[in-house]
Amino acid sequence: MTKRHSLGFKLLKSSTLLLAICSIFVCAKSQKNPTPDVPVMLALKKSLNPPETLGWSDPDPCKWHHVVCSDEKRVTRIQIGHQNLQGTLPSNLQKLTELERLELQWNNISGPLPILNGLSSLQVLMLSNNQFDSVPSGFFTGLSSVQAIDMDNNPFSSWEIPRSIRNASALQNFSANSANISGQIPGFLGPDEFPSLTILHLAFNQLSGGLPTSLAGSQLQSLWLNGQNLNGGIDVIQNMTSLKEIWLHSNAFTGPLPDFSAFNGLRSLSLRDNFFTGPVPVSLMKLETLNTVNLTNNLLQGPMPKFRSSVSLDMEKDSNRFCLPTPGKCNSMIDTLLLIVKSMGYPQKFAENWKGNDPCADWIGITCSDENIIVVNFQRMNLTGTISSGFASLKSLQRLVLADNRFTGSIPEELSTLPALKELDVSNNQLYGKVPVFKSNVIVNTNGNPDIGKDKSSSSTEGSSSGSPKSTGSDNGANSGNGGKKSSAMIGIIVFCVIGGVFVISLIGLLVFCLYKKKQKQFSRVQSPNAMVIHPRHSVSDNESVKITVAESSVSVGAISETRTIPSSDHGDIQMVEAGNMKLSLFLAVTGRVTTKADVFSFGVILMELITGRKALDESQPEESMHLVTWFRRMHINKDSFRKAIDPTIDLNEETLASISTVAELAGHCCAREPYQRPDMGHAVNVLSSLVEFWKPADQNSEDVYGIDLEMSLPQALKKWQAYEGRSYLDSSSSSLLPSLDNTQTSIPTRPYGFAESFTSADGR
Repeated sequence: MTKRHSLGFKLLKSSTLLLAICSIFVCAKSQKNPTPDVPVMLALKKSLNPPETLGWSDPDPCKWHHVVCSDEKRVTRIQIGHQNLQGTLPSNLQKLTELERLELQWNNISGPLPILNGLSSLQVLMLSNNQFDSVPSGFFTGLSSVQAIDMDNNPFSSWEIPRSIRNASALQNFSANSANISGQIPGFLGPDEFPSLTILHLAFNQLSGGLPTSLAGSQLQSLWLNGQNLNGGIDVIQNMTSLKEIWLHSNAFTGPLPDFSAFNGLRSLSLRDNFFTGPVPVSLMKLETLNTVNLTNNLLQGPMPKFRSSVSLDMEKDSNRFCLPTPGKCNSMIDTLLLIVKSMGYPQKFAENWKGNDPCADWIGITCSDENIIVVNFQRMNLTGTISSGFASLKSLQRLVLADNRFTGSIPEELSTLPALKELDVSNNQLYGKVPVFKSNVIVNTNGNPDIGKDKSSSSTEGSSSGSPKSTGSDNGANSGNGGKKSSAMIGIIVFCVIGGVFVISLIGLLVFCLYKKKQKQFSRVQSPNAMVIHPRHSVSDNESVKITVAESSVSVGAISETRTIPSSDHGDIQMVEAGNMKLSLFLAVTGRVTTKADVFSFGVILMELITGRKALDESQPEESMHLVTWFRRMHINKDSFRKAIDPTIDLNEETLASISTVAELAGHCCAREPYQRPDMGHAVNVLSSLVEFWKPADQNSEDVYGIDLEMSLPQALKKWQAYEGRSYLDSSSSSLLPSLDNTQTSIPTRPYGFAESFTSADGR
């Protein structure tokens, strides 16, 4: 037994030694041959230079915070959003072939996006709210498994959605708002190549053109295309019945609204600030799922729509062309005219001019007698579509002139039943088909319609008769007898008119050219200014003055910047101001049209004042820093300079900096140079409302003499405040609005009436 125990002990000892040697060998081998992801992760760490607090100090990346690895030590997730990181991305990021999620959102990472070809396992890519500056054409190549891409709010150089995105056919969510995308919406984003795409957000870019018809039948549920240069009709929306959100506001879309009867889940429809025409469809008003509709600033016609009480409606008074200011039936003649122009696609020309509930009140193309329409003259209006049979409802109509347009189709038989009709002129269109038989006293002119009298589908016959003008009516026989002589005379007149017209046009062109050259010489010494600020300055005298500052381009040579003060005229005289090569009529800072976009700009300026503690226009500053908006844009580009721009009275920490950055970004959008690039106030409310809980005081002061409940709505709180004051805070004569000396430079009132002397602008914030 002793020998057996001794032998067993020796075997156990040998086995233990062998295992130890093997483990050392394996460890050494593993250190010599690390996983292929380690060099890539070390390169990422070097390029981002993260702080120690991120927890990336271990030599093994799989032990880093916000990094997830598989059992095989392959990196599957990098989730470092909202970490305040700076730097660039390494070019070898594509070697992380097992990576499934790459989340870099809300940092300050800059430089170009690297090509990610090879990341075939990547499912989620989040790049929004960084400083990336370019998108390579092959960026989407090889991303065959990606389901969500979010690249909002990056200062990319102008780029178009590349065809390489077709590799990402599994895409469900593609969001690239404020990403400087140009060109047109690609037709390949339709259901044929992206059958699973449910979210397409491309708002606030530079897209142009119309909606591609290939989007019909898609499974999209949320479509954001607002704030750019899109135009044309939106008929394709009618066949995108899965949509729950449609945001097309602040574009240049035209034509009628589509039929919404097939929609069963639409909740939000934002169409404001476009050029839509025609009546609001009844099918839209009947949608039970609808809760938000924006229709302000269009050219919608017919009766004012009435939605269910549960629908939040944005439809400002007089911002469309409804016949009445409240829901109700229109004049029956208006219903008839709208039926007539329906076949023409509700032309914008009519929608702009036809106002009110009386077509006899100077409507373009309409002449009345005794409150009845007797003449419809739509000549040379560049109209398209077909001639409506609705004209037959105008029983008093005597003259119908539709000449010199682009109408197609045939002349409706119903027109021959008009009892008072004396003249029908449809010459110079593209009509075809049989001409109805009118009464003998009706003059019908069909000249200039080569296919009139023929079936459109038949081949054209040979000979001069195929294109000869035709005329029907009581005097057809008399006209045919003198046709040869009249044709010769007409040829002579036409030749004379053409020669005379060419001579007159040449003379006018020469005169315009001479005037243009003279103006060029007069102003050749200056460059065009790139900024102009107009602001009022009240003087102590009876006359008011308006000050105009013209800021010249910093690169111009010999440019002149002038500031002039000109008395305004009580009698409406037009004053002219010359600044460099610019002439400005003050009749302009009087007749300029005020829009909601101007209000949004003003709100953005107020946000900038709150953030910086500076006035909108501070003449005590150097010229390049005088105007708050341009200075703010410049400071906001760089994070370090932006911190310096924040009002020093604000207690700044990482939490408040995040909130201020959000507000600053909103202010920048509100003060965009072009009105269509500015968001709606509803967007501003949504952004700011998310910060309310951060800004609300943790504890309400029980000794507050005003006793305002922080849970009150703003109107309720204001009313209670006014009750304590014993006067209206908004009274323009109240001295409470007079600014007092304080610790900031804003134009916002610094201390409301009744507040203690220690109250500062920082408390107000």
